[in-house]
Amino acid sequence: MDTTQLLKGVLDLAVLAALRDGDGYGYDILRRLRAAGLDEVGDASVYGTLRRLFAGGFLNTYVVPSDEGPHRKYYGLNAAGHAELQRSGKVWQGFASTMDDLLRERETA
Repeated sequence: MDTTQLLKGVLDLAVLAALRDGDGYGYDILRRLRAAGLDEVGDASVYGTLRRLFAGGFLNTYVVPSDEGPHRKYYGLNAAGHAELQRSGKVWQGFASTMDDLLRERETA
């Protein structure tokens, strides 16, 4: 199964979840996702998702100066982002439960 197709469908939720415990800049969020096991996530996909979530009103941004390079743009969940994470998380859990039921071997009587 091509996991890249699955990832496309859940990347918004994954990024929101990665920001649940604290703000982060693009590469930091990418590292969090990969550390969680989403090794195939691409840089461009994460940055595009961050822009889309910000434009959708789910994230706040701010810039932090850096002495070692360019300034970093941080993203954080706002109230709408927390609500979307909760809503999308419930949808995902329902979907995953349905798939688990479909894939589970049925015991015969």
